[in-house]
Amino acid sequence: MEELQASLQPRGLTLSTFPDKGRSLLAARDFYPVIISQDPYVCVPNNSLTESRCDGCFSKSNLKKCSACHVVWYCGSSCQKLEWKLHRFECQLLAKLDKERRKSVTPTIRMIVKLYLRRKLQNENVIPVTAMDNYNLVEALVSHMSDIDEKQLLLYAQMANLVNLILQLPNIDIKEIAENFSKFACNAHTICDSELRSLGTGLYPVISIINHSCLPNAVLVFEGRLAVVRAVQHIPKDSEVSISYVETAASTITRQKTLKEQYLFTCTCVRCNKLGQYDDIQESAILEGYRCRDNGCSGFLLRESDEKGFVCQQCGLIRNKEEIRKIASDIKALSDKALKCSSSGNLQEAIVLYKNIEKLQKEVCHPFSIILMRTREKLLEILMQLEEWKEALAICRLTIPVYERVYPGFHPLLGLQYYSCGKLEWLLGETDDAIKSFTKAVDILRITHGTSTPFMKELLMKLEEARAEASFKLSSREDSYITL
Repeated sequence: MEELQASLQPRGLTLSTFPDKGRSLLAARDFYPVIISQDPYVCVPNNSLTESRCDGCFSKSNLKKCSACHVVWYCGSSCQKLEWKLHRFECQLLAKLDKERRKSVTPTIRMIVKLYLRRKLQNENVIPVTAMDNYNLVEALVSHMSDIDEKQLLLYAQMANLVNLILQLPNIDIKEIAENFSKFACNAHTICDSELRSLGTGLYPVISIINHSCLPNAVLVFEGRLAVVRAVQHIPKDSEVSISYVETAASTITRQKTLKEQYLFTCTCVRCNKLGQYDDIQESAILEGYRCRDNGCSGFLLRESDEKGFVCQQCGLIRNKEEIRKIASDIKALSDKALKCSSSGNLQEAIVLYKNIEKLQKEVCHPFSIILMRTREKLLEILMQLEEWKEALAICRLTIPVYERVYPGFHPLLGLQYYSCGKLEWLLGETDDAIKSFTKAVDILRITHGTSTPFMKELLMKLEEARAEASFKLSSREDSYITL
């Protein structure tokens, strides 16, 4: 790792190891805003039976399937040339498979195949090796193999056998392939667009050294396939750089459960260390629990010691457990129907069902409940699809206070929600409100996304256009007043 350490030094970073965390990245100088960026060692788009993306840029437009392997898609010759050094060998291997076997080549299988092909090409000096781009970095990643249950180990072994069948390389180790599947599960990152929509998966071995925190001081975003880590607050020298691996808008118990199941570790960040304390219990009850049956009370509920009901911690009123169970059961039934309607494209029926779900959730959930927030997000998504702009804006505005509560001040999701609100306000002629929303979006997203990407340039342009429109309206009103 000496080469990596030397490569990190000019970037103001240093590699360190802690007994409870393993390898970590520390700031060797004060940081703000860009910390580090890295291209993927390997990556694949989220291709499925219903949706395909270009292997080069992950776009969905003007796609043509590779005529030889019939697995990979490209949007044009530039992306095909970009990927050709690696894909020419992958293509030959995939083309040899029969039709049924080829259907088993999932994006995850492709990632591992590309991993070994890239290693082979780097060993043969076809693809250059650098301190931040070499297979040794992949070997150094933690696999957590000893923590995986037998069922998952068997699955990895089956997938490893398929990879071995595809590659047919001499002296390849099945156990090592299985271990790399485990490394991918713990270390790969979801590649997203500027609005945090999933596009694909990539392995970024240096970025993977950055540890998790439920209250991170940095954020991981993507500019195309390039992973960029930006500080969202001042990071003093000798402080550890941290990002979040999971959705932070959740109770401590939920976050801990997700991290343990997906990443096989227990978080000990400042938020998680409050587990069981009164403030944490209160926050969890508000985010994922129930509301007082008195609509004028903002208290949260905790289960009674006899478990017959839930008592409001503010006014003392008790809610019957059976009442809550009945409403929860009705919500579950409606949610199943709504999901089917949404999946089948019956959006009008889905809207009705989600509105009924929202109504029931308002009866039992705290106003800042993330469960209620998720329902409103789904409503917003469908209303936007149906171009019901006025209703969409009303729902979007309801989500903003919850976003402000559950996300830190410089969280990209908060900035993106302000942006959505601003676009709807501007579309509906509420220019002054749009300027306020766009400004709030810019204040956050210029920190998390920078200002040089096409997405940010478009946002800044919208803000300037909205300001120009507001100035013109004001000028027109003043001219009318003078004329009168």
